Amino acid sequence: MYLTQGLHRAVQQKPESIAVRFGQRHRSFRQFADRVARLAGALQALGMQAGDRVAMLALNSDRYLEYQMGVPWGGGVLNPCNIRWSASEILYALNDSGSTFLLVDETFRPLAETIRGDTATLREMVYCGDGTAPQGMRHYEDLLAEARPVPDTVRRDDDLAGIFYTGGTTGFPKGVMLSHGNLCSSGLAMHSERVASIGGTYLHAAPMFHLADIGISLPHWIEGNTHSIVPAFSPEAVLDVLARDRVTDVLLVPTMIQMLADHPAMQAPRDLSALRSIIYGASPISEAVLMRAMAALPGVSFMQAYGMTELSPLATLNPAECHVPGGAKLRSAGRASFCTEVRIVDPEDRELPRGEVGEVIVRGPNVMQGYWNQPEQTATALRGGWMHTGDGGYMDEDGFVFIVDRLKDMIITGGENVYSAEVENTLAQHPSVAASAVIGIPSAEWGEAVHAVVVPRPGTAPDAETLIAHCKSLIAGYKCPRSVEFRDSLPLSGAGKVLKTALRKPYWEEQARQVN
Repeated sequence: MYLTQGLHRAVQQKPESIAVRFGQRHRSFRQFADRVARLAGALQALGMQAGDRVAMLALNSDRYLEYQMGVPWGGGVLNPCNIRWSASEILYALNDSGSTFLLVDETFRPLAETIRGDTATLREMVYCGDGTAPQGMRHYEDLLAEARPVPDTVRRDDDLAGIFYTGGTTGFPKGVMLSHGNLCSSGLAMHSERVASIGGTYLHAAPMFHLADIGISLPHWIEGNTHSIVPAFSPEAVLDVLARDRVTDVLLVPTMIQMLADHPAMQAPRDLSALRSIIYGASPISEAVLMRAMAALPGVSFMQAYGMTELSPLATLNPAECHVPGGAKLRSAGRASFCTEVRIVDPEDRELPRGEVGEVIVRGPNVMQGYWNQPEQTATALRGGWMHTGDGGYMDEDGFVFIVDRLKDMIITGGENVYSAEVENTLAQHPSVAASAVIGIPSAEWGEAVHAVVVPRPGTAPDAETLIAHCKSLIAGYKCPRSVEFRDSLPLSGAGKVLKTALRKPYWEEQARQVN
């Protein structure tokens, strides 16, 4: 199996169908494949060898999609850069991966120019914006115009397809090595679960550097669907493109779903009748937000995908038929997807009885090859042949997995385990709470105390006492926040995950340990 396989199938079966829409640029599968082959030829002419890492630092675009296909077509390895990272973090990923090429758009051109002199292995920068190429950079369109299209190198199962750096929510970024077989098996699993509509259009609204978007797009390549793209998420932009391009499927992380459901633009008249499915994942979603979204988009099916970069990225799927208000499976992350096995284990890797909380571990062809240049961390994560996710959860009698928290995010207060996701879900039910993040902070009395960081809804002014009392009416007292702070927003990673490390830092930076 190889990443470009779906593209070849689409060119053979529907060459004149629209492959990609980005703004006013529309290209058929035949045209798109020609540009992909030319990009591969251009990179090879510049010296790209099989296995060379090629990075990209850019907003979403049709050229990003060409990069995702063109690099493996030419035998290279993808290294998409996190657009929310600082210059030093991006420099780390470039140097750690040994990337030799960097594609950069106008938005990130100034940043790329500042780090160029500090890169250890970078040989060429390619400007993929719409303006004039800066001095010292080659222009993307000029390269394609001058390039000779080359045949697909046709990579194989075990060949490295990409190095995808983790988002940094649990520590220093690690380069996750995923093979063509890893990614294709995950794409086939999603296709078998009907993630991609037949003859549909998929909207790239999540950042395209992130494996959530890359992974979810794979079944759409298999199906030969159209790819529509917005440069970056905003409720207005997404709603406009959903209507204009008759989008059938979209991936949204929970923060995006919340912003979309609560935005005034949802009230404007638009024809969203083509929209069939919203798949969500990457972080927990509160039931309150999910119910608001389902009410705002009646007739649209919701499906949850659970996984991580190390799983290419899929582990479980909770299908649309389980998204019933008040249903027993609504809060579930779903069951093991096609090709994967999932278990809940104790610290000695012994499988636990159904209903008991332990660590979620996963085995299958989607499990990463390992962490780039990190053999010890690879051995720890993949011990016994299972990917140890670091997520705490339990499995019910029907095989549905319920995620309760990151194990490292679990708060131990007064000897009791508190899962922050449960507290966040409770806070979300208060009408004045737009978003929240719950962390443990040092406490001389309890070891750790439950602390909530809350973003109020516009026009409201909740106080700590009211929110604590609200929580006490719904969950056990020891789980409730002992303190609350209010902010205008929460720090987010490039994938829309709340960066709890940033929230914890002021409380723990003077402590010898990060837990009490």
